[in-house]
Amino acid sequence: MRASPLKQIETRKAAINRAMPNKPSTSQSASQSAGQNFESDDLSVKVSELLVATADQSDEALDQSIREVLALLRERMAMDVVFVSEFVEGQRAFRQVAQAPGVKLLTEGHSDPLEASWCQRVVDGRLPQFMADARQHPAAALLLKDLSHPIGTHISTPVVLSSGEVFGTLCCFSFQPNGQSSIEDLSRLKMTARLAAHRLEQRRQVRPAPTEVPTWTLKPK
Repeated sequence: MRASPLKQIETRKAAINRAMPNKPSTSQSASQSAGQNFESDDLSVKVSELLVATADQSDEALDQSIREVLALLRERMAMDVVFVSEFVEGQRAFRQVAQAPGVKLLTEGHSDPLEASWCQRVVDGRLPQFMADARQHPAAALLLKDLSHPIGTHISTPVVLSSGEVFGTLCCFSFQPNGQSSIEDLSRLKMTARLAAHRLEQRRQVRPAPTEVPTWTLKPK
């Protein structure tokens, strides 16, 4: 039985309170620009939509919901690219992507070797999850020489399912260092990764009913 609208609202509020990072102090808030205000109503609505799913929601609707959240994060964090990747058979597949206007760097559905990716290096600890300026990190600076595009600020966190399985990563980066980025951006990315993991896991658990039911006939021995 589907919960009543009032119950759904209460559930969403509770989910947001659990998932959202602690609000900064008054002095910290005053020092942040308006573009860095992540407590706005639109972001709260989107994260609640990520966490509170209905069993009958289609895969297409879930994908679109995640894309909208990525687009919102990209805009608020002033990044050029934000994406969710999935690790599949030694490949990093780009599942959902949000890019700045005019940027066509990544394509949803495309993949590349996982071991050569920055995502894998973040997951296994070879790269930190937060780099305000990747050019200043020795390991990242070496990797940048082999890329066809620059990376300034790079923030990435694993998307981990309740079983402990690493689904993939939630990652964002800018082409030039973003002076407004802080470790708080990583906290917000981690929050979104937890919500995305919850929704993706729900999709795995939902299986369509069989279209045909076999007819069994009992025969005497």
